[in-house]
Order: sequence, then structure tokens, then C-alpha cells
Amino acid sequence: MKQDSSWRKILDKLLPEFLEFYFPEIHRAIDFAKGFEFLDKELQKILPREDDAGKRVVDKLVKIFLRGGGEKWLLIHIEIQGYLDVDFPKRVYHCNYRIFDRFGEKVISVALLTDDDPKFRDNIYEISQWGFWLHFEFPIVKLLDYQHKWDDLERNPNPFAIATMTFLKTLGTQGSDQERYQWKHFLLELYRKGMSREMIVALYEFISVIMALPQIKDEELIEEIKQTTEEMQMSLLITAERVGIKKGIKQGLEQGLEQGLRQTISDILEIKFGVVGLELFEHVEQVTDIADLQKIRAGLKQARSVAEAEALIRTYAEEQSENGPRN
Repeated sequence: MKQDSSWRKILDKLLPEFLEFYFPEIHRAIDFAKGFEFLDKELQKILPREDDAGKRVVDKLVKIFLRGGGEKWLLIHIEIQGYLDVDFPKRVYHCNYRIFDRFGEKVISVALLTDDDPKFRDNIYEISQWGFWLHFEFPIVKLLDYQHKWDDLERNPNPFAIATMTFLKTLGTQGSDQERYQWKHFLLELYRKGMSREMIVALYEFISVIMALPQIKDEELIEEIKQTTEEMQMSLLITAERVGIKKGIKQGLEQGLEQGLRQTISDILEIKFGVVGLELFEHVEQVTDIADLQKIRAGLKQARSVAEAEALIRTYAEEQSENGPRN
């Protein structure tokens, strides 16, 4: 359950990088300057997210625009590690056809296989009898194939090189918390590749969930890397602050400044504490006074834990709830 959720989230945030790393031919054909559109609502109308056997799979449907003009629907399947599905090609065909039948759109299907069986590579569904012939074949990428390309992965600046290393070392360290701890530390340190803030946040969340450790070991790891990442983190916070405030000033209104402050606070929460930090933002939305928002922003820079951040935000949120907005 956690793994499929993690793949969905990182795919939502870093689709161009995903295609560039795993399916470069498709990436070269897309004009990303025109944007792209996830069609999850359309997909949910016809595909269950979990089959009768409780098997997990990630299906993402996206509308992309081609460099030569026109648009295309792309269906991305990710098989979640932990089981083999002998009916997988049939299921991909079934998904592809149902989308075409429902919406009249031709769909290109691709698949990323994250299982741990090197022999499982089924990507053809075929029916042939009495002169009838149906042949359905789709491109696949097998994560296990990167096992012998570790040096290339370390040199590759694409965030999915790190995602792939995370997957491989998660498989290779099952049953050894200490070894997994060391590799998780190493992978988190790879943020120094000069990635964008969005990539860093997406990767941190992905690694934290995929390479699971007992809570006490995760807490130890966070404390250990805190000092080494402090300089980078503060740089990110300063950048986020500048961008957020500039948005507000550019609009030239008090409301614009308030929106800029809120964006900055959201960025700080996400950079410092990840998804858990963002869950606190609903309390920030209760605060409308600019002076209080500025105090929250300043206080969050110094907060060392989610608990400290929550206490700070709740102080101002509860004060406004009791006294109402200031004049």
C-alpha cells in the first residue's frame, strides 16, 4: 500500500524526469513546453485501483502533446514489488482497450516492473486461433536490470537514478536494518547533486517510505543528517521565502502579500518536515493577520521538530479563533 502510494506521488511531481530516465524515446517525442494533463478521473471511471486478489498496481493516464503537433494518451503501469502476475499482459491489454472503448482515444501503454524475479518480463498478450490473430505488445523496463549499472546510476543527475538505487538497495537489505540504515543515509546525501527543490522534496518522501526502517532508527538517521544538510536546507528556505514574498509584492495588494507569506510557510513546512509538515498547513489557513503570519514564518525557521512547528502554529491559530481577526 505504501509503495504504490509513493510511486503515484513521485510520478505526479516528476513525470518528465520519469519518462526521460525509463522511456527516453517517448520523452524525446513530447513537447513539455505545452504542458501535460493527468487524466486520473477518467481512469477511475473504468479501472479499479485494486483487483479482487488485493494485488497492488499503479496506473497513471496522462495526455501529452507531441513535438510534431497533435496529442496522445499515455497509460503508465507500475507493477509493485512483492508479487508476480502471470496475467499482467492481459490486464494491460484490458486497461488499454477499455480506455479506447470508453473514450475513443488510442492509448500507448508502457510498464515499469518492480518485482524481484529477473525472469518475469511478460509484455505480450496474444490470441491466435482459426485464422484469428491478436497481438498486443508494450515496452517494459525492469528495475532489476540496473543492478549492474550502479556507477552509471551514481553519475546520473536524473532523480529516478536515485529512485532506482533506492529500490535496488531496499531489495538487497531486507532483514538487515543496520545495512539499510547506511544505504538510506547514503541515498539521502545524494541530494547534493544540485537538484531542484521540487525534486529534493519528492525524492525525500519517496526514499523515506520505500526504504522503511523502524521508527527509532529513522529518528536516529534524521538527527545524523540534520547537521550535514543544514546549509542546503537554509539555502532552500531563503529561496522559497524570496519567491513567496515576491509573488505577494508583485500583486501589490495586502491580499497578495498574505498569499506570498502562506506560500513561504508551506514551502518551509515541506522542506523541513516533508508530508507530515504539510499536514500542519490547515492550521495556518486559520490565521489571516499578516503580522502573525510573519511571526509564524520566522518561528518555523528555528523549529527543530514537527512538534515545535505545530505548537507555534496552533498558538496563533487558536488566538485568532478566540479573539477574531485583528483590525
